[in-house]
Amino acid sequence: MPKNKGKGGKNRRRGKNENESQKRDLIYKEAGQEYAKVERLLGNGRLEAYCFDGVKRLCHIRGKLRKKVWISNGDIILIGLRDYQDNKADVIMKYLNDEARTLKSLGEIPDTIKLEENDDIEFDANAAIFEDDEDDEKGSDSEDEEGSDDDDDNSDDSDEIAEINQRYRADTGIAKDQRNNRRR
Repeated sequence: MPKNKGKGGKNRRRGKNENESQKRDLIYKEAGQEYAKVERLLGNGRLEAYCFDGVKRLCHIRGKLRKKVWISNGDIILIGLRDYQDNKADVIMKYLNDEARTLKSLGEIPDTIKLEENDDIEFDANAAIFEDDEDDEKGSDSEDEEGSDDDDDNSDDSDEIAEINQRYRADTGIAKDQRNNRRR
């Protein structure tokens, strides 16, 4: 019979996100450490980061963080500087978005750094204005002065939006079949 070697293989490690709901203490930089923003991931546990002292450094993700803490572009990290190599450093920890905002409000991170606060994309239906529509808007201003009902304005808006979408599809060459294939 085969030996019992333990409680399972590498797949057993999955699904252990228990610490995500806990609030952790904010860790500030000490001597020999610096805050940085991830510029690009290089692979093999390495990344290129822009440190807030003005130097771009090649950083190594230490073993404790590898495959446990996922670092992506735009993240704020704490790095440990090397005494013997100024252009290389080691990643000590990754800050969560709310921790990075707190550091920025406390003045630890410069105000010029743009944080990735919201990944959601918001669209405004009335914000889409094309060059052809500028003449239509001037004409619609005169229609508004005539004093039409609110219900008519809503239907006019939906008609305008439908017309804008139709022009956009015609200009970009998106056929109905292509749109249907994209939805599948």
